[in-house]
Amino acid sequence: MQLLVTGATGLAGSALVSLLGEIAPDIALRGTHWSSTPEIRTDAVEYVKADLTRYEDCHAVAKGCDAAIMMAAVTGGVQSAVDAPYRQTTSNLIMDAQMLQALYEQGVKDVIFVSTATVYQDMEGTIHEDDLDLMQDPHGTYFGVGWAKRSAEKLCQFWRETMGMNIRVLRAANIYGPRATFHPKRSNFIPALIRKANEKMDPFEVWGSPSVTRDVIYTDDFVRAVWKVLTTKTDNYIFNVGSGKSVTVGEVVDYALKAADHQPGKLHYTDNAPSTIAKRELDISRIQNETGWKPLVTPEEGIRLTSDWWKENKETWEK
Repeated sequence: MQLLVTGATGLAGSALVSLLGEIAPDIALRGTHWSSTPEIRTDAVEYVKADLTRYEDCHAVAKGCDAAIMMAAVTGGVQSAVDAPYRQTTSNLIMDAQMLQALYEQGVKDVIFVSTATVYQDMEGTIHEDDLDLMQDPHGTYFGVGWAKRSAEKLCQFWRETMGMNIRVLRAANIYGPRATFHPKRSNFIPALIRKANEKMDPFEVWGSPSVTRDVIYTDDFVRAVWKVLTTKTDNYIFNVGSGKSVTVGEVVDYALKAADHQPGKLHYTDNAPSTIAKRELDISRIQNETGWKPLVTPEEGIRLTSDWWKENKETWEK
């Protein structure tokens, strides 16, 4: 099999390349990258620098492939979504639309499209795939990227139902792990807390309330889900992928401080910082029932592993 992985040097993409090198070494991988330098290099991976906002590049990287996993995306944390929401909107719309068409024109039938839980409307509690209500907007912080990914999901439906492609959509929870973005202005909340803990910040500043809950998933668990869906015949084509359990911001803070062996004199939760929905977790029963996949890494273990990686790489990591 010739497998295309777009965004192969990103957080999830690099974890997938690493996983497939272990469990499927005979697969020929073609991975795209743009702003990041490939970290994982093996003879089985052909890296191609491609600007996926250019249709010619999409067409070129899709040529000769049997299947594709679409992971390329412009991402960022809450602060990024507030400061420059267009960064996660325009480029994602263009990349997703052009890549889907290029895959069809190159005869690639099996496709995994990585979407995001930000497509869901402003609702709290446990969310099932069928709870998505297109008559309600996504949470205001994620209005742009939420609608961009909703649009991409509808394009996936079009290419699947009208044009006969076997496309599956994965709505991801907050993914974290080694090779995440740790930049202060672009990181999601877990890498941000890990960075602050390892910098021995004191007073230790945390955005939002300690009682706010999130559904988070470690990269290795997520990419196992991606591979499981790609290689399994399923009845449905849209799946939530998360831990299925929520963790509070306060718990994440405790795990990050423990992993960094940091005991600040004061914890300060900032009320006026950007925040999102107070409580959210994804119902993952569909993917569990149809594929047998389940998450294995607890938030405490995942944060420890990520913190250990950051300690070893923080002097050279550029993201």
